[in-house]
Amino acid sequence: MQHSITLTNDIQQVPQLADFVDMVCEEVGMDMAIAIQMNLAMEEAVVNVMDYAYPAGTVGDVTIEAESDDNQLQFTIIDSGTPFDPTAKEEVDTTLSAEERPIGGLGIHLVRQLMDSINYERIDEKNILTLRKKIDK
Repeated sequence: MQHSITLTNDIQQVPQLADFVDMVCEEVGMDMAIAIQMNLAMEEAVVNVMDYAYPAGTVGDVTIEAESDDNQLQFTIIDSGTPFDPTAKEEVDTTLSAEERPIGGLGIHLVRQLMDSINYERIDEKNILTLRKKIDK
């Protein structure tokens, strides 16, 4: 299975992302509870790209590719914005109170918790973030 969708960096397009993720998860027969988690992780990752990859006022594309085999589902998020490796962010110390914690970092923390693996690469002036989840049917 392989599918892709290209959105612009406009959060008004998040419902299209959700429909895409739902369709992919349904096609691979993913449990509904896991599909909801996938949607949450993808929304966090893609909205971060939409918000931060391109300078304010600049329209840019975000391509999401999905592929699977019998064992895992993989989403790849590709943009040609500012280089940024979200996997380089330090783990959030969730033992600290909200007041003690620095602002930011919870989105990537959530993605790390929900996905089995996350990988970042910068290839040909593109950010490539790959999220993988084992398929439990």
